[in-house]
Amino acid sequence: MSEELRGVVVCHGGLAQALVDAAESISGVTSVLLPVSNSGCDRDALERRVSEAVNGRPAVVFVDLASGSCLFAVLKREGVLPEVKVVTGVNLAMLVDFVFHVSLPAAVAAERAIAAGIRAIRIP
Repeated sequence: MSEELRGVVVCHGGLAQALVDAAESISGVTSVLLPVSNSGCDRDALERRVSEAVNGRPAVVFVDLASGSCLFAVLKREGVLPEVKVVTGVNLAMLVDFVFHVSLPAAVAAERAIAAGIRAIRIP
């Protein structure tokens, strides 16, 4: 069996930590998601933060926006690795789904998380 996935949540400001805290609170699953913020760093430092969080492991990296410093930092180093998948537009539903599917391959877990996130977006 392959190594379990790591989820890395890369966002502006305190959003990554808030999403990780909420996902852990809802799911009861801890130590799967790692928050990374772009606060207080330049692009090189953000790239290092992301690389340290991924740490060469299979991962799904969730990014807040489909453009901007967080995504560019992820794509520069991690987006080219075969066992790292990048998902933009992160939401809480994606992360809650993800933490229960870390035994799946990165591509499959990423697609599941995207589907869960899309299903969660609606007008009630």
